[in-house]
Amino acid sequence: MKISKLFLTSCFLGLTLSLSAYDAVGHRIIADIAYNNLTNSAKGKVDKVLGKRGMVYEATWADEVRSDNRYAYSYQWHFQDLDDNMTSADLKKLWDNPTAEGQHLFFAIDSMIVRLKKDKNDTEALKFLVHFVGDLHQPMHLGRKDDKGGNKVDFNWFGRKTNLHAVWDGALIDSEKMSYSEFSRYLQDKYEPRKAEFKKYGLLQSIEASYAVRESIYRYDTTDTSNYHYVYFFADKRDEMLYRGGIQLANILNTIYK
Repeated sequence: MKISKLFLTSCFLGLTLSLSAYDAVGHRIIADIAYNNLTNSAKGKVDKVLGKRGMVYEATWADEVRSDNRYAYSYQWHFQDLDDNMTSADLKKLWDNPTAEGQHLFFAIDSMIVRLKKDKNDTEALKFLVHFVGDLHQPMHLGRKDDKGGNKVDFNWFGRKTNLHAVWDGALIDSEKMSYSEFSRYLQDKYEPRKAEFKKYGLLQSIEASYAVRESIYRYDTTDTSNYHYVYFFADKRDEMLYRGGIQLANILNTIYK
């Protein structure tokens, strides 16, 4: 009986870890790309605050602390509910007035940047910022309010019942069967020819790009139940969002820690 309980406990823990690790991969990919694109000065200062490569290892911290009641206020910082068919002008207006619809993702990113500019050793603000820039580049964090960013949209993923948000949080990344470091290296090689282009983009351009992918996700013909086609159709968009997120995070930190 003891052996059976131990076996079941091990299986449960293994399942829990594997499921929770999926979401971590995307955030670590973005943080790793960012870390590899920091200036020597910025890298040294970020390492001083979070430890060697700490921004990669702490990339999931903001998700983990949501289980702590002291950080309950941060739950709504992870997403920004947006309407369909918004224009660039609409998005700019909301970014320029980040509290217009409450304190959500735009507010959180702006606030953490302000905090770090005031105190470059603000560990909490740095960990939040690393995570929230990642969230910005996950298009379903800019999803519809009525379906909770795709969390209420059922999705059958290779025989497993899940939801649209979860597919973009991890399943679509996990389909490549790469570790975060392998995926990071792959993306840096893939987009090396366009690196200078991506470095020119600011946060507003990231918002527009992520929102454009969000719109294409909602327009996708869900009567096509081929998950293989879904992966094929969105692979480049997924890759660009991850790479863009890493370069954007590097740009922000290079500016703060110059």
